[in-house]
This record gives sequence, structure tokens and C-alpha cells, in this order.
Amino acid sequence: MRVVIASCSVDYSGRLSAHLDRANRLIMVKADGSVLVHCDGGSYKPLNWMSPPARLTELEPDAEDREAGVVALWEVSSTKTDDRLVIRIHEIISDDSVDLGPEPGLLKDGVEAHLQELLAEQIEVLGPGHRLVRREYPTAIGPVDIMAKDSTGASVAVEIKRVGGIDGVEQLTRYLDLLGRDPLLAPVRGVFAAQTIKPQARVLAEDRGIRCVVLDYDAMRGMDDAESRLF
Repeated sequence: MRVVIASCSVDYSGRLSAHLDRANRLIMVKADGSVLVHCDGGSYKPLNWMSPPARLTELEPDAEDREAGVVALWEVSSTKTDDRLVIRIHEIISDDSVDLGPEPGLLKDGVEAHLQELLAEQIEVLGPGHRLVRREYPTAIGPVDIMAKDSTGASVAVEIKRVGGIDGVEQLTRYLDLLGRDPLLAPVRGVFAAQTIKPQARVLAEDRGIRCVVLDYDAMRGMDDAESRLF
């Protein structure tokens, strides 16, 4: 991974256009081809980014850019679409590259990990006609718990929690925003699945068009004995 702190401006063009004025920012260039631009805030959500597969080319600034103080010009191009990220660097404050080595992956809470495994095996819990695409679907900002297709063939991203709170909804929202940029996946629907979903999280999810699904852990693992229930 290459980690650069620089004074830079950023322009994004593609399905939409966006501009970031010059400021000191963190630029992350990952081995998978993704490039993320961060500020000193906003948790771990980047200000702008390019998802893999992408190609980074370092160009010579033209006369107009040199006159404006640009010392380096980075063009990050998607290899699947016309999306392009142009980073104009005025000053490099630090530039480090580190080989992070193999990633062992996130070790989740035992119940949460088992819920993911069970839902992958019983994907029809989401509704008739659903089929599993992949568990731990990789993205530039982390793996989506489950990617699936619904009965119409539309992509469905599923975030699984033991207790579903607002943080989980925000996490899924970031995944949906990123996945929605991929023309091979878009449009992508979101499902927030948990044993218990907090009322505020449900309101936020439904306001964003995300479907909430309550998972019955005992029933999914075959331990739901209806005859033993008092209520």
C-alpha cells in the first residue's frame, strides 16, 4: 500500500462530476488498484475514490498547471467505465509504501459469523427466488457480508449484525454507494439483517430504501422447538 499525504485538489468525472479544492489530504493507493482520498474527519469514509479495477498514471503537469503550482498530476482511470479521478498535487508532505502482506480477514463475533453462514445456506429467508452470489464480497472499503441476486436478477447487498444499530445502517449505505458505481452490479438493493434491529436503525434504513429483515437464529440452526414455547 502507498500512503501519501499531500496538498492537492481532486476532480472526479463519470456518471457525475465532483471537485475538491486544494487542501492537505491523505491519498491511499492499494494493491488492488483502488485509490481513496481522505480528509482528517468523516470516520473512514473517503471524500472520493476510484474502485478497482483501475489504472493510476502519473503525468507531467501542463503549463497551466505548473503556473498554478502543480508539481504532479495523477490520473486514475476505471478499466470498466469512463470514470476518471484526477489528483493535482501541489506539495507532497510524506510518501510511504508498505507491503502489508496477506490479509487474514475480519474475525467476527461467533453468533454474527454463524448468522452469515446460516443465511448463505438459507438465502431463501430473504424471499423466494433469491440466490447466493458470494459471502464476504470484496470492496475497496471492506467486505460485504453477503452478495445475492433476487428473483428478478437484481443485485442485493446484505449486512448482518447480531444487534442492528445505526452504525450498521451507515456501513451498509457506504457499501451500496460504492457498489452502485459498478455498472455490472447497479442498481444494488440493500438488506439490513439482524437478530434484533433497534427502532432508530430501522427508521434510518427504511428512509434510505434499505429493507430490514429480522433473523431467527434458533430457527435457522434448527433449534426452534415450537412445542416448548410458553408464548
